Amino acid sequence: MSTNLKEELRQKRPFASTEQEAFLSLGRTWAVLEHAFSEALKPHEITPTQYNALRILRGAGPEGLSRGDIVHRMVSRVPDATRLLDRLEAMGLSVRARDTQDRRYVRTRITEQGLALLADLDDSVQELHERHLGALGEDDLETLIDLLSRIRSSI
Repeated sequence: MSTNLKEELRQKRPFASTEQEAFLSLGRTWAVLEHAFSEALKPHEITPTQYNALRILRGAGPEGLSRGDIVHRMVSRVPDATRLLDRLEAMGLSVRARDTQDRRYVRTRITEQGLALLADLDDSVQELHERHLGALGEDDLETLIDLLSRIRSSI
């Protein structure tokens, strides 16, 4: 079922421009997707931001990453990455340790508990993505990815 953004937002007047409508449509779509994702993660007591950080740490392997490297790889920028990493560590999902050769450098690594949580979530997250985006089909998804990349490149 297709919905019209003006109807969703209960807007009476036309948008100021097609660019404005596209911008608002992107924002609304992201908000709907993120809410559904948050709800799916709720039973596991993590947020989408924490999930993103854990996936980054899993991808980093046993070497781990510095806080700065994690921040640069996040999908959405976080205002306080240190607090995010504090929470993950308090939950037992990650650990931090000073580098043995350069004590100024702190590496964060995912724990076995963090890896197990992600393994538990992998299939359900993939199913969620397929349910939300699969109706577009492979060609449309690749077009969407290309269009979104072009927008980011222009900024």
